[in-house]
Amino acid sequence: MTILTLDSQTFIAAAPKGLRAETTGMTPAEFYDRYCAQSGPVRLTDWASGQGSERTATLEFADHLRSVAATGSPVAAMTSALYDEGYPIEILQFHQRATADGTATFVRCEFNGRRGWGAAMAADGAESTVRAMISSINRLGS
Repeated sequence: MTILTLDSQTFIAAAPKGLRAETTGMTPAEFYDRYCAQSGPVRLTDWASGQGSERTATLEFADHLRSVAATGSPVAAMTSALYDEGYPIEILQFHQRATADGTATFVRCEFNGRRGWGAAMAADGAESTVRAMISSINRLGS
């Protein structure tokens, strides 16, 4: 797993127009706390990229861990694994952009009858996507 130091202003500037409008007046810290926080009922505890498009994520739930292996689309693998664990998430909008700091991903999801954004930044687009999905679940599930 790669830890990035990111320029918060660059990250916010990479957000889709609708999300930027929703967050007008927020400080970068407020934006991060609301849309990127990784605390909640689902946590990504490990991420590994293998050869080619192989990726493995380890998710932590309240009472157990689950490993998810994907070759190809991490979105399909994560959506299926989360559904199996009782977190049926639907991605309504997806926005991803390369920045100097890494790949910024913003997902607008529906979960538990609520809709909202989750966001993440990572060196790899697939990891960024998984982290944004988890942020959205944790935000909408609380």
